Amino acid sequence: MNPIHTGIIRQGKEIFDSPNRYLVHKAKMEGKRFELVLKLQKSQRSLQYNRYYFGVIVEILAESIGYDRESMHENLKLKFASLPDPNHDGMFIIERTSKMTTERFMRYCADIQQWAAEFLNIYLPDPNEIPLDNLTYEVYR
Repeated sequence: MNPIHTGIIRQGKEIFDSPNRYLVHKAKMEGKRFELVLKLQKSQRSLQYNRYYFGVIVEILAESIGYDRESMHENLKLKFASLPDPNHDGMFIIERTSKMTTERFMRYCADIQQWAAEFLNIYLPDPNEIPLDNLTYEVYR
């Protein structure tokens, strides 16, 4: 497995988050060919946003519709995070919420809120409308 080294560029120089880890890995590569890929780091959504999704959106909808939470989560992904598979007619590619960028996940949640309001007459509060620190949630994969 190839470790991923993160950091920031300042005045044209790489400043690693874990410089010693990087140097150890670099030393192991002595005399070997390497490939360097430099890309923007994707932001990870916060634990708070996970609490909001599983503890508010999934919980309220599951209770209202009568599904268990895992089935509700799977149905939401099917409805709001699936695209036709261009390689297989009639099949779909379903995004994993854990792999969504923060921006994509926020749009996913907003789409669910709008659908719930319009078609189910269920109000799902925004994350800033409720205290998220005490929410417990279970992540379904």
